[in-house]
Amino acid sequence: MHQGAECIGEHENLRTAAQMMRDLSVGSLPICGDDDRLKGIITDRDIVIKCCAEGKDLDRTIAGELARGLVWCEAGSSVEEALEKMEQHQIKRLPVIEKHRIVGMVSEADLAKELPDNKLAEFVHRLYAPA
Repeated sequence: MHQGAECIGEHENLRTAAQMMRDLSVGSLPICGDDDRLKGIITDRDIVIKCCAEGKDLDRTIAGELARGLVWCEAGSSVEEALEKMEQHQIKRLPVIEKHRIVGMVSEADLAKELPDNKLAEFVHRLYAPA
C-alpha cells in the first residue's frame, strides 16, 4: 500500500486533478468530499475519455462529476481480501480506509513488488480476463 494518499476535493476542477497526478506521478486520485470522506476515484483515463474527448472544459468540470468506484478495503484487511475486491470489481487501484478516512491506496505496482510470482500471475489473469 502507498500510505498517505492525497485526495482531490470533489469541487476542484479536472485541470487541478491532472496537475496533481502529474506532480505526484500517479494515474489516479481519490475524490474526497468536504467532510474528508471518500466519494470515489478519478483516473487519468477518466479525464481523457470523459472530459477531453467529450469536448468538456477542464477548468469547469469538477472531480465530483466523475466520481466513480466507491470500493475500498479496511486498513486491517488481509492481502487476500484486497485481491478479492480488486478481482471482483475489476479494478487496478483500491483505497484503504481507517476510521472512515483514506489512509492509502493499493495498486498493481504494490502487488507486483510484494506478491510471489505465481500469485501475481493468477491475480493479473483474473483481473484482465474477459468478464
